[in-house]
Amino acid sequence: MHVLILGGTAEARALAGLLHPHARVTSSLAGRVANPRLPEGEVRIGGFGGPDGLARWIGGHAVDRVIDATHPFAERISFNAARAAAAAHVPLLALRRPGWVPVEGDDWHEARSLEEAAAMLDGLGDRVFLTTGRMGLAAFADCPQWFLVRSVDAPEPPMPARTEVLLDRGPFTLDGERELLRRHRVDVLVTKDSGAAATAPKLAAAREAGIPVVVVRRPPVPEGVETAASVAEAAAWVMRSDQNAGT
Repeated sequence: MHVLILGGTAEARALAGLLHPHARVTSSLAGRVANPRLPEGEVRIGGFGGPDGLARWIGGHAVDRVIDATHPFAERISFNAARAAAAAHVPLLALRRPGWVPVEGDDWHEARSLEEAAAMLDGLGDRVFLTTGRMGLAAFADCPQWFLVRSVDAPEPPMPARTEVLLDRGPFTLDGERELLRRHRVDVLVTKDSGAAATAPKLAAAREAGIPVVVVRRPPVPEGVETAASVAEAAAWVMRSDQNAGT
């Protein structure tokens, strides 16, 4: 069996490692991170040329199963995967880690987009810790607030006029996030609902400090696509579908 994993996440790497001894696994990375952590098995880097290109790649490489284990906000590739898998008549599964849920003491303000998040900042704070990644900073380019932007690779313009860039990669610790908020005098946090445990400590640090958090909600999984909430569930789906195909 040949499994194509659309990856770039910790879950994608873990899944490739779990499946690799039992199946041929190809992990596809978008190539947006300069030095990505590579999974086990075969790896390809770069785009496919839209859903038609992905469908041709699936057919040309005898792919039996496709797993979309991209970031929850990689909306374009997720919809391309749904269209390509349908065109190639190959089963598709979306692996999506559960989203974050507010707890007592949180001061969350939900936004449907980065643009809506930017519009919410007036009145919430003047020193913003922006952890939405280097893509999409244009949504905040006209904001007057000061921004601390944390990302793995250096962002490119357009971005806010008053910006300090912090290049770092998770996982992050609660003590580290507490110190970061204190040192930079952050008074509002903006984040996407990535749901990752590795980046969740910032939410606890903001809660302790009484800092409001603007949370950008994730886009929906394409209609009709089966989902799994964990690596174990995704691996079980592959194994189950393999057994069904052999009966």
